[in-house]
Parts: sequence; C-alpha cells; structure tokens
Amino acid sequence: MQQSPTWKWLAILTAAVLLSGCNGPWNDPNPPTNPEQVTYFGSFITRPKHLDPVRSYSAEEAMFIDQIYDPPLQYHFLKRPYELEPATAATMPSLELLNEQLQPLPAGSKEAAFSRITIRLKPDTRYQPHPAFAKDDSGNPLYVFSTTDEGAPYKLLADFPVTGTRNLTADDYIYQIKRIADPVNKSPLLGLMSGYIVGMKAFGQWTKNNRQPGEWLDLRQQDMEGLEKIDDLTFAIRIKGIYPQFQYWLAMHFFAPVPWEADRFYHNPGFPEKNLTLDWNPIGTGPFMMTVNSPNREIVLERNPNYRKDFYPSEGSENDLERGYLADAGKPLPFIDKAVYRYEKAATSMWSKFVQGYYDRSGDGNSNINSATFDRAFTTGPDGLELTPELASRDIVVDEEVSPSLYYIGFNMVDPVVGGYSEEKRKLRQAISIVYNDQEYIDIFRNGIGQVAQGPIPPGLFGYTAGKEGLNPYIFDWDEIIQTARRKPIEYARKLLAEAGYPNGRHRETGKPLILYMDTTAGDSNPRSDWIKKQLAKINVQLEFRATDYTRFKEKMRQGNTQMFGWGWLADYPDPENFLFLLDSRQGLVKCQCDGSNSTNYDNPEYDRLYDRIKTLPNGPERLSAINRMLAIVQKDSPWIWGFNNKEYYLSNQWVYNTKRHGISQATLKYLRVDPDLRAQKQKAWNQPVIWPMFAGIGLLLMILIPGIKAYRQRQKLTIEDQEAVRE
Repeated sequence: MQQSPTWKWLAILTAAVLLSGCNGPWNDPNPPTNPEQVTYFGSFITRPKHLDPVRSYSAEEAMFIDQIYDPPLQYHFLKRPYELEPATAATMPSLELLNEQLQPLPAGSKEAAFSRITIRLKPDTRYQPHPAFAKDDSGNPLYVFSTTDEGAPYKLLADFPVTGTRNLTADDYIYQIKRIADPVNKSPLLGLMSGYIVGMKAFGQWTKNNRQPGEWLDLRQQDMEGLEKIDDLTFAIRIKGIYPQFQYWLAMHFFAPVPWEADRFYHNPGFPEKNLTLDWNPIGTGPFMMTVNSPNREIVLERNPNYRKDFYPSEGSENDLERGYLADAGKPLPFIDKAVYRYEKAATSMWSKFVQGYYDRSGDGNSNINSATFDRAFTTGPDGLELTPELASRDIVVDEEVSPSLYYIGFNMVDPVVGGYSEEKRKLRQAISIVYNDQEYIDIFRNGIGQVAQGPIPPGLFGYTAGKEGLNPYIFDWDEIIQTARRKPIEYARKLLAEAGYPNGRHRETGKPLILYMDTTAGDSNPRSDWIKKQLAKINVQLEFRATDYTRFKEKMRQGNTQMFGWGWLADYPDPENFLFLLDSRQGLVKCQCDGSNSTNYDNPEYDRLYDRIKTLPNGPERLSAINRMLAIVQKDSPWIWGFNNKEYYLSNQWVYNTKRHGISQATLKYLRVDPDLRAQKQKAWNQPVIWPMFAGIGLLLMILIPGIKAYRQRQKLTIEDQEAVRE
C-alpha cells in the first residue's frame, strides 16, 4: 500500500520543528558566533551621525568612538571622585608657567601669560590595520589616487586587499589639534580652544587662504605657534594664561591622534560620496576597531590586534572589592574579542531581548533604564527600589550612578518681565521657583529617580555641599527633626509675588493677570506642560507654552526672545568650573551672538570676577570659599529654577562582569568581561519552547484531515471499480 504524501509532509514538518531547537533557543536573534571568540551583544536606539573625533559631541557617538580612539589621558575606571591617569601618555603631562617673554615662572604662580603642557608618549603604541597605511614596494602610499576612476573599484574598507600599520607619534596629536583649528571640520571645540591654544585662530585663517576646492590640504605644511614637536614621542601645547581644566580635555576624543595618512586616504577623489570618510570609518590606536558600520542594522567593533599593553586597575574602594570589581586586577585588556550592537527602534523590543538573555545589558549609553522599562525592572519595597521578582530570580546585576548633570528651567534675564536684577525681579523668580515642586516632578515623570538641585554644582564634584550647609535658603527651609530640606510654603511664595508687584497674580497698578510664556520644542499640551501650568497656578500665575521647531527655538534663544525654557547640561569633565561657566556673562547668547553656554544671559560682574579666579585655582580652601560666594550670588538672583541632578540605573545579565558605570567617560568597553558559556546556558533555560500547542494543532489537523482522506480514498476506490466494470 502506497504511503500518502500528506503523512509524509506531516512527519517532515514535525521532525523539522523538533530538530530546530537542538543547537540552541529557537528565537535567538543573534547569528552563531565563533566559539574561539568572546562576543558582547549590545544595542543602540539613536544612530550615530558623526564618528570623526574632531566633530563628534554626543553620548550616542562616544559609546562607539571612545572605544576606538586613544587620547593621551583617560579616567581611572574605579576611583571616585574621578581621577585622570595616563593612557597613551607615559606619565601625566608636565606643566610650566611662562611670562610674556616665554620665560619660566615659579611653580604655583597665580598669574602667567602662558602655560606650557608637555606630553611624553609611551613607545610602541600602534594603529589598527588600515589601508591608509598600506605601501608599495617603494614605500609610497598604495591607495592614493588622482582620479575618481582609479578608486572606483573600492566601495568599502573591506575591498582593499592590503592594509598596514605604524607606530603612534607626537605628529599625530599635533595633526589632530590642527584639524580642530580648521573651520571646514566644524569642530564644536573650535570657539573654546581658539581662546586658549596659541595660534589656533591664525592657523584656521591659513587653512581658509590655502585650501583649493576639491583638493586635500596637507596640514603638515604649516606650523601652529602653540604646538611644538620635541621628538617623535614628545610634544608640547602652549595655552594662554592658566587653565588647569585643560588636562580634562586631554582625556576626550577631540584630542585623540589622527594620522595624516588617514586624512589623505579619505580625501581620495570620489571617496566621500561612498562614505569612505573618517566620519564613517574611524581609525585609531584604541582597544577596538569598527569593522561594520550599518547604523540602520548593526555596528560591530572587534579587538584591535595591535593594541598596546593595558591592564585592569588594581586600586579601588571597599565597595569595589565587595562587588567584585577588583577580581580581574592586573589582567591584560580588553577581555572581549568582539562587540555587536544592534539598532533597536523601540525600547520595549530592546528590553524583551535583554530579559531573554540575547542582550548582555538592557541598553548601552548613559542609562539603560527609561520610563518605558522602569516598571518592568523595579518595584517599591520597604527599603526603596527593588528588582521585580522575575529579574531578581535571574540574578540581574544593578549599578547606579548620580551623573554629573543638571536639568533646569531658565529665566531669560534680559526679558522685561522675568529678567532683571532688582529686588522685585528676584522675588518674582524666587516665588515661581518655590511653587515649582521639583521633587513632585521627579516622582511623577522620572519614577522617583533624581535628586533636587540646590545650585549649579552636582554631587560628586568639588564645591558641592550636601545637607543643611548646601541648602538654597531662598527656596527651602531645613527641617531639624528629620534632617532634610523642605520647600518653603505656598503662602510665602504668594508673599514674595505680592512684593514683586503682582498681588494675587495681578499687576499692582493695571490689575492685569500675570501671564508668562515658556518656549519648547515639544507640543503645548502634554502631561508635563499641564503639570507645570498647575504649579504656577498655585499663586495665580498663568503660563502659556509656545511650541516651535528646534531651529526656530535656537534662533529665539540667541535673539533673547524667550521668557522661560527647559535646559540641561552633562559635564564634559568633573570640575565645578564646567558648571559655573554656564552663568558666565561672556558666554551669554545675546551678548556673544554665538553658541554660548549661558542660555539665560545672566550677567553679574561679581560672579564673573569670582569665576575668573576659580578657573585657575587648585582645589582647596581658597577655591572653595570663592565657589561658595558664587553659589550665594546665583541662589539669590535665581536665574534658574534649579531642577534636579539625574540618577541613573543600569542592569546587566549575570554573565557580564566589571559593570561599574563611569559618569564622565564612555571608554569602558575594554573592562567588560563576559562568560559566554553561562550566557548560552541561561539563554537555553529562559527560552524553552512551549511545544504542546504545536502537537495539539497537529492533532486537531489530523482529526480534520483523516475523515476527508478516508472519504477521498474511498471515492478513488469506487471510481476505479466503476471503470473496471465498464471495461468488462
């Protein structure tokens, strides 16, 4: 009897389904990995726009390029407060103060015309393999073309069959600083650094005068006055005056080396049109190199085979020891061979894959917990936030960090209504600041994560004072019983408003209601805007939102055509100067007509004088005294509703080690260690297929098919018998 094809296909289907899960979970989105490689799996939601270290200035981009580029300095991974240490530098830079004649001054001088920073590099630091370094038999660059047709066969870096490398030199750092000076590169540091690095403005003008359209300009042709090559491994930077914070910039990718060969290679005719640019294909001396850049799908970093000798830190706190952050002390870095980052359009999809074990952490970037996933991660227990039972049962690792950041609402100090420095204007801003309940905002819109700010300096930085001593006395009172700050009562805010000339929210003379305006790039009707309106309504002040696109918003800010607005700042480096400069009048948007940092146009001469002092003072009693006076000035003037400092939570699966986050640096991938065997084991356990519905479906299908098949076969049999009867 011949077997029915239907039975065959049912048997094949069942076998295929059963066998598909033999080697791993059925729903694993990650392709099989090389068993000899340790791979980290991560994700990103915001696609990077710029990967050129001269231009990139966003956290979403730094999470990639900070693993590739090696500036002279780096931050110690574990130490808090944050501490700089050598990266490619052999030692910490030396500092020499100079007079106008460039003669040395005694160490500790409070005034100097110039500062000379000398950097000595480690020997034998080498670049990643790259076709820019490939040479022909004569020692000339192999891939330098004069026409588009010559380079036509090459679409990707992988198309170049020959690569090369070479040692890092002082010239590479000098070349990159010249790239900052070149206006064509649109570096966000150009304005700031032109005010410090000697000769930067003149060099920028030289590039304008000498660049020919469509041709590569070799920046080696012209010296910059403030840059000096001492030998192949040593260079010096001369800056104006005394600027101790300059050392922090030397730990950022803006000051990472870029070899002239890379600049020349990426300026081959036709290369920019194919995204063969430094902005798309980084080249560095760091622990990783980018091998895939497909931002709509994935970005892949792989170990740089030429990476210098680097080791996991051996110093840390008692808490670091308890959490296992010192278990790998002294071991060579990096620990992983490859990092695969997948683009996710939605946080919910990213979260689901993390819970399934397919992402090692619940996100990569500044924080990997957001409002969409918070309730899935935490519950409120007797001791505060706790992991949900599901995550706790999976031994999820929690790390937290109060980031050196500040989010605030600014008052435009040149506005005729909310601006100004009279006692009445101060009281108006203080009254509004009192009724704007930052803690309530944190509880409602940030899941209770954050800390109410008392001034411009966030926790963890020199000059920040917690408790009663750090209280803003114009907005808060100190509760001696429970030892905490309490916002001043609404009645007091009404009193201040009346003294400001608006009793019960109406102008003292005209009787017109006080209507304020807040500019925003979001809509004018959403839960946040409605909540803010209700805050001001407590003292009968009306608030209207003016929504606009971002370009128009920036234009209005620069013209001073705003009253109130939301703003924020994340530290570039861990020094109070990086926050206090946000209120320096010379950085005012209206005054400088530039992309200044003083968004409120605050202008207080005493504050400016003190700011100039603290910029050059070392941390100590003298600097702290000046900072405390600055805080007292701005707390009284109230140019901001002080807002909150962000607190961030990070979740990692149990097979990821050394997960401590750094509030300043993102160059931490090299410290991560992954146990791929444990990951595979847990992925299989957490993703067991539920197969009984399949068998139930097959059974139901058989119940439907079998009677039909029998009837069909019976009809066939009858038809054959009828045909045989006719023949007879």
